[in-house]
Amino acid sequence: MKPQNDPRRLHLSSFAQAGGQLLGDERLAHFERLIAETQGVGAETRVHYCAQGEMRLGGDGANQVWLRLTAHAMLALTCQRCLGPAEVEVEFARDFRFVATEDQAAVEDELCEEDVLVISRAFNLLELIEDELLMALPIAPMHDTCPVPVQLQAADDDFDLGEEEKPNPFAVLQQLKRNGPH
Repeated sequence: MKPQNDPRRLHLSSFAQAGGQLLGDERLAHFERLIAETQGVGAETRVHYCAQGEMRLGGDGANQVWLRLTAHAMLALTCQRCLGPAEVEVEFARDFRFVATEDQAAVEDELCEEDVLVISRAFNLLELIEDELLMALPIAPMHDTCPVPVQLQAADDDFDLGEEEKPNPFAVLQQLKRNGPH
């Protein structure tokens, strides 16, 4: 891998001007926050990504640095229905535009549809991939069909639910009508 295409220290301007493409995969173990979501399961799982840099003309006629980024991974998450492990595919595809300063990014990010980030000479692409995959995680991961029957009751068989026959209020009213006032 060329030093200027190191995903941990990517020189974005050069990468975009060259129309660079970076395909790669990293072990899940390299993404601390993401592997925490799997409770440490699947450290050898691969996170696959593709980054494509390009220069696009902006509204002001100046060239702007853009990055098209996609990534996906199969993660062992906890099924919220059966509480067992569930293999869930997590993926994203996004375009990012880069600007010179934090202030400029804050203003422009509010005014446009694309994500606006601050350019740096040593951009950590893997941190951005981790951020985006974390945001792509499902709120409640579940199996399509759980491998074990899901227990829908929390009560034991010998638990007394107190299900004694309660009188129907309309039957009581009908009886009062028949018997009349006392």
